[in-house]
Amino acid sequence: MSTESSPRILISRMSAIGDTILTMPVACALRQHFPNAFLAWVVEKKAAPMIRKHPAMDRVIELERGWFTSPRGIRSARHLLREHRFDVSIDCQGLTKSALAGWLSGAAQRIGYAGKHGGELSRVLNNTLVKPVFSHLTDRSLELLIPLGVTAPKVKWRMPIPETARNWSLRWRRTIDAPRLAVLNPGATAHSKMWEPDRFGSTARYLGDRYGYRSIVVWGNSGERAMAEQIVAHSQGTATIAPDTDLHHLAALIAVSDLFISGDTGPLHMAVAVGTPTIGLYGSTRPGDSGPYGQIALQKAYESGSRRHRRKADNTAMRQIHVRHVCEAIDQIERKRQLLAEAA
Repeated sequence: MSTESSPRILISRMSAIGDTILTMPVACALRQHFPNAFLAWVVEKKAAPMIRKHPAMDRVIELERGWFTSPRGIRSARHLLREHRFDVSIDCQGLTKSALAGWLSGAAQRIGYAGKHGGELSRVLNNTLVKPVFSHLTDRSLELLIPLGVTAPKVKWRMPIPETARNWSLRWRRTIDAPRLAVLNPGATAHSKMWEPDRFGSTARYLGDRYGYRSIVVWGNSGERAMAEQIVAHSQGTATIAPDTDLHHLAALIAVSDLFISGDTGPLHMAVAVGTPTIGLYGSTRPGDSGPYGQIALQKAYESGSRRHRRKADNTAMRQIHVRHVCEAIDQIERKRQLLAEAA
């Protein structure tokens, strides 16, 4: 397939906001290599806001969660996918549902993973299998492009943030009377990924006392709001609760901040994609698989076992990360910032 051709390509990454963001470089690499291609992405509705209006995409095909569990859902997905006459599908998730979408699309070439990343029925439904060398989700997703002649592309994100959200974040940033802004994100999809609120509060105090930061604590539901209030209480006036935001306004808010600290969850990868210096805290997942790409990841212990066990575990592994470890990472970022300022 040459760069002058106009293939019709489907990217299949169905769910998880963070993993969807980590797959964005695939879309960017395809658009750069095939400027005349028709590029579409099939995704479940929860993660769809992250890629709607992505500049590399021609179409985003949204499916309901659980679409593949009923004949009606499968027929509906087939109808939505077949009308685009895809030549190639790329299964970046390696599950039955993501591979099934490619198979239903009618694409003649269906690229997926060989080996352990090709889970469930994906190795049966895909017909061009790639055994990745890299472990990080972003790098191994890009390896799926090798059969199309795309090798070693630059990693680009091009996170789509509406102008209205960007303007709102700039206005809001002017209300913060501090030279630097840090965003703290205590929420996560599982307790095993959560760091203690008092430790976030102590980190906010260090940021304020040592470097003049104002910290804001983001939240997405009532439970996370309660954690945010605990962090503010422990911060001794150095942190406040962030305004209520949707995903686009959260991305815009992170983009105007100077530092982001979080466990392994969607907003962490959002911070990387918008270019904000990031510290990721890891306990029940491996930074080598899903760490903040090119940024700092801290892990002092690992909650091993099955995925089900790790999701249901407590945060013992996360508690092995102490405040001093995060403060050392902050110092590292600030030294680098100072060196860059001196060299400018």
